Amino acid sequence: MSMARLSTFGKWFSCGLLLAGAEIVSPPAFGNPPQASSSEELLTLPGEIGKQGGRIVVSLRAEPKTLNPLTAADAPSREVILGAMQADLIHINRATQLTEPALAKSWKVSADGLQYTLTLRKGLRFSDGEPVDADDILFTFRVCLDEKVHATQRDLLIVGGKPIAVRKLDAQTVVFQLAKTYGAGERLFDGLAILPRHLLEKPYNDGKLAQSWTLATPASQWAGLGPFRLKEYVAGQKLVLERNPYYWKQDAKGSRLPYLEELVFLFVPNADAQVLRFQSGETDLISRLGAENFSVLSRQQSSYTMSDAGPGLEYNFLFFNLNEPGEKTPPDLARKMKWFREVKFRQAISAAIDREAIVRLVYQGRGAPLWGPVTPGNHRWGNASIPHPQRSLDKARALLKEAGFTWITGPNGEPALVDSDAKSVEFSILTSSTNADRTKMATLIQDDLKQLGVRVQIVPTEFRSLIDRVTQTREYEACILGLVSFDADPTADSNVWLSSGGTHLWNPSQAHPATAWEAEIDKLMEQQLAGPSYEQRKKWFDRVQELLAENQPMIFLASPDILVGAKNSIGNFHPAVLEPYVLWNAEQLYFKDASGNVRP
Repeated sequence: MSMARLSTFGKWFSCGLLLAGAEIVSPPAFGNPPQASSSEELLTLPGEIGKQGGRIVVSLRAEPKTLNPLTAADAPSREVILGAMQADLIHINRATQLTEPALAKSWKVSADGLQYTLTLRKGLRFSDGEPVDADDILFTFRVCLDEKVHATQRDLLIVGGKPIAVRKLDAQTVVFQLAKTYGAGERLFDGLAILPRHLLEKPYNDGKLAQSWTLATPASQWAGLGPFRLKEYVAGQKLVLERNPYYWKQDAKGSRLPYLEELVFLFVPNADAQVLRFQSGETDLISRLGAENFSVLSRQQSSYTMSDAGPGLEYNFLFFNLNEPGEKTPPDLARKMKWFREVKFRQAISAAIDREAIVRLVYQGRGAPLWGPVTPGNHRWGNASIPHPQRSLDKARALLKEAGFTWITGPNGEPALVDSDAKSVEFSILTSSTNADRTKMATLIQDDLKQLGVRVQIVPTEFRSLIDRVTQTREYEACILGLVSFDADPTADSNVWLSSGGTHLWNPSQAHPATAWEAEIDKLMEQQLAGPSYEQRKKWFDRVQELLAENQPMIFLASPDILVGAKNSIGNFHPAVLEPYVLWNAEQLYFKDASGNVRP
């Protein structure tokens, strides 16, 4: 599985909250959704007009761990919460990768870029009928910035080393003050679920907010602003969501969205079982497919259609342990870490890897080779000047010679690479034991490097243990991982590229940059973060990509395509390369009349 990540930054602020009394409105029974009143400012969506009713069933590889957007870090929880149950102030459209109005109908940015004034839509209500106003926004930001809550979004809300200051102008208007210009602009407000103060203020004051909104929470005690709300949870089996009757979007004919009456998530333990459920018609959509299962389904499609949306934003890479050895570092690991810190060694390993073979054999051609972190799915931020050299063992050998390595005849009569102390060059690569694709990558790299006289051992490891060894104990030699960006803007990956970042994997959480090139990347990332224009920001991020290509702290390998499928009876199915891939427009999905497959 790919690691999720946050951007950089972090600190606390306090702001006064006003308690506003509000009438509690009982949710209406289902049937026809309520018509918009004159006091509501609904967002009208373009696109195909659908039909009300029915339910869509999708499968999840595992149960969500929580329905609390503050603590959701696992992929199933994110897919349910972000794809169906919550909304944000300003939204990044997953298809266009551009920002658009959401809960905030409009916004203004001050001339110096430090102040954002957001105006909320009139008539917004949570899914339990409670009105939404500026006090819910203030409460949300207060909670997210509270260090005791450990919200996953907290780091995103620190700009220029200081927390975003929030104040209320009136019930519909909120002003956000930044300490430093934020180059990513209004993208800052995407992905932050607005919390219902009327339900969560007491748990927050009691210090129990992080434990709130578990899967066992009664539906009456949960409320959100997404197209669907909680209906039923059956442990080990399914999670059922129902239409939010107060949702704030409508179609071009004025019908309130969503079209569907229910959205059901089945918990299906493995990829093969998910394929069987989809083939049998038990589920209507399928995503996060591997290339092999995609090929199987593509050969058999009749009542469904498979789609290859092209490379997403996931980048897979090999990296070495570039931490400084400590007193407790085993001598054998310390000796190998000396090789790893030699840039020509890393460049040689990179030159010897056959990326095209990885795409062909791991992804069956449904992917793209990588020489940097920006995938072809990111249309605005790639540096076209980064070289894409073909595999070259001759270049690899020349680099190793320049770095002081030589070859001897090994016990089996084949050349064996040795260092300046005549020690054999061999190392282990950690891979996640549950990720077959990355294990295949490691096997291919093992064979590639064998041709250089380098012996590689593959060590499949339980994922949590792998992450602990990389980020905590730092007792490892090399590792293959993948990261997936939740936004095309480079700010989303700041925690990876800044030397102080927790996901600066090759040497995380540095107090001071360990190398001059890491110090330069730090400076460039800070500059692009505050850049006044896309053109200037891209120039600085292009240089970041050049430094990564020169120094190879990550040897980038490949990016898989986004492979999905849907029944032919589903309308408005338009997969995207940003998560959530198939549910990003869940409010517009519907069953077509012609299919006869509208479910009661």
